[in-house]
Amino acid sequence: MMEPIEVTAHFDQSGKATPLRFAWKKSTYLVESTGRQWQDEQGQHFMVMVMGGRLFELLFVCDTRCWYLARTGQNRSLA
Repeated sequence: MMEPIEVTAHFDQSGKATPLRFAWKKSTYLVESTGRQWQDEQGQHFMVMVMGGRLFELLFVCDTRCWYLARTGQNRSLA
């Protein structure tokens, strides 16, 4: 899917990102919890849950400092 999105995130002193909210399809979603995170050749991936238990995978590409919506999922708990 890989759709560019606008994300508000907190970056700590070591540079670790924590997504706080993101805009997609004319809506703003507040991140209620962050689950699995991993790094690969694409960038830093974050599984996040928003209100209603809906899951999203966000991708932060460090080289370009751009965020993408990598995939959306069903309502469920974060693993």
